[in-house]
Amino acid sequence: MTANITKDSIDLGIVVTDIDASLAFYRDLIGLADDGTMPVPGGMMYRLKCGTSVVKLISPKRPPANAAAPGGIGGANGYRYFTMFVSNLAEIVAECTAAGHTIAVPVTELRPGITIAIVEDPDGNWVEFVAGH
Repeated sequence: MTANITKDSIDLGIVVTDIDASLAFYRDLIGLADDGTMPVPGGMMYRLKCGTSVVKLISPKRPPANAAAPGGIGGANGYRYFTMFVSNLAEIVAECTAAGHTIAVPVTELRPGITIAIVEDPDGNWVEFVAGH
């Protein structure tokens, strides 16, 4: 059996430790559009549009028992980063640097026409930005 996909994108849920810091990063700094809030079991969900995808920041009433393993790709198994395709990579990295966010991977050309950078969000989650296709 295969999934009958009905949306051309995915939604991503991120449990955060500080909703204000996470909104400052994803909404205010990166520029994801506010798509409303809604209560979820154990907390509140803040929805942010990324094209047709939605980044769902979950602010729990009680902190989870375990923190995410640090270290990006090499830190643990499982979901380690997500990717956004952009046309202003250098500007994003400069603004994230100025705002004090860790640049895990500086602007790097992977191959001709494809340049990436990876930035840590306030909880240390990796966000990859890619310029080119």
